Amino acid sequence: MSESTREAMEFDVVVVGGGPAGLAAAIRLKQLSSDLSVCLVEKGSEVGAHILSGAVIEPRALDELIPDWRDKGAPLDTPATDDSMLYLTEKRSFRLPTPPQMANHGNFIVSLGNVCRWLAGQAEELGVEIYPGFSAAELLEEEGRIVGIATGDMGIGRDGEPTANHAAGMELRAPYTLFAEGCRGSLSKQLMARFNLREGVDPQTYGLGIKELWEIPKEHHRPGLVQHTMGWPLDRKTYGGSWLYHFGENLVSYGFVVGLDYANTWLSPFEEMQRLKTHKAMRGHFRGGKRLSYGARALSEGGLQSVPRLTFPGGALVGDAAGFLNVPKIKGTHAAMKSGMLAAEAVAEALAGSRPAEPASFTRKVRQSWLWGELRDVRNVRPAFAKWGQIGGFAYSAIDTVLLRGRAPWTLHHPHADNEVLDKASASKPIAYPKPDGTLTFDKLSSVFLSNTNHEENQPVHLKLRDPERWLPVNWDSFRSPESRYCPAGVYEAVDVDTRPRLQINAQNCVHCKTCDIKDPTQNIDWSAPEGGGGPNYPGGM
Repeated sequence: MSESTREAMEFDVVVVGGGPAGLAAAIRLKQLSSDLSVCLVEKGSEVGAHILSGAVIEPRALDELIPDWRDKGAPLDTPATDDSMLYLTEKRSFRLPTPPQMANHGNFIVSLGNVCRWLAGQAEELGVEIYPGFSAAELLEEEGRIVGIATGDMGIGRDGEPTANHAAGMELRAPYTLFAEGCRGSLSKQLMARFNLREGVDPQTYGLGIKELWEIPKEHHRPGLVQHTMGWPLDRKTYGGSWLYHFGENLVSYGFVVGLDYANTWLSPFEEMQRLKTHKAMRGHFRGGKRLSYGARALSEGGLQSVPRLTFPGGALVGDAAGFLNVPKIKGTHAAMKSGMLAAEAVAEALAGSRPAEPASFTRKVRQSWLWGELRDVRNVRPAFAKWGQIGGFAYSAIDTVLLRGRAPWTLHHPHADNEVLDKASASKPIAYPKPDGTLTFDKLSSVFLSNTNHEENQPVHLKLRDPERWLPVNWDSFRSPESRYCPAGVYEAVDVDTRPRLQINAQNCVHCKTCDIKDPTQNIDWSAPEGGGGPNYPGGM
């Protein structure tokens, strides 16, 4: 419920999150009716500061939203021209046929952060009010209906100054609120529990994507190159692989994704990402280069089976908050934007009625759109890898998507949440990771430094153990502190291990990837949005 002491502002629609879904929704709302008052809040110090993706973007949704985006200077400057898929063993590489859903003809290699910065400019030109540096900290509910959000305290921007000239802890109220927080958003998670939105659907399964941005010598740069790998260094039961894209001015986007349904408690996604660069099929791409930036982010991989109910009284979930990601295509931007556009259309129709009502037409619009058909046709790919491993999953995917064209008369399912499948330390094979050399491979702390992560020391801690007494007998005794390995930012450390082990939480290192909120064996770690402006500040290029 709202607190009367807080200042309140009224809008027709509040959008939570300045990623592709939220920005597309805000733009579409103003396109439909310039008279609508639309507010968008973004927890990063600026739009784009917390955006992390590969990224190869399929412009289908952008074509629909802003058909003249080329004339308007959208930063889609590097066409994807050369696709390859490699299967790696420890010593060798084998080129595989590029799956048809991964073909990138007509797509662009981009900095998604820069694309969002550009979209924010388009939104502001239409009259959208954008408030960066404010986190959506609390749901406002009245009589069983969401009526907006309350923001957290004002954050600090890159220049050390307050990020906006608005009061801290404000209420932003509206008949409709669209939640575009991205994967595992804290308020989205509360909404799913409050309105039972996950009833009747599969558990969501996630991946952790870790990214580095490199600058390489011009003579080694191949603009438009798109390369993906699977196989080594992961074992055959673990889902994951890498991307490597050449784009821009001598830039290389390198990243590694590990499915968070992995079983070996000793696995470290960060270390796997580092040692992959030492493979002879990879290391040449970085020759003479310099690492510029680093980041990490979880992504929703469950697909159609894991999409929750999209609407609730007073709003809807859009983008990766709802799980709109095409996993085998390795793309979610176009899906996120389309979902935001469809939600905007449903909300505009509801607002045009005599009184506010749940915009149920959003679900119908999604099911009738190309977005639903696209996810339906690849629904069996990700669970096939979980069921049969890398080789079996790849073989099944070829049959399902090429021969059956996604129309198999069955649907594979995700039977377990990612936190339920971790093996105990005694049943897991330890992994010996090489030490970083500081040139090609690096440690976590030097990596976090490149993410420009900052949290004010006097702000409330945004990472908490629901039950601190549970860590020692469960996380340490059974799993030997898996959070110290799966966290890609060195937030969690098991200390005093020779006497009485305890968990140290270095919350100031957090890059907001949300992995801890997902993978903790008993869901004992709770991630909530910190004060606005805190976290990473990814530069243009990421």
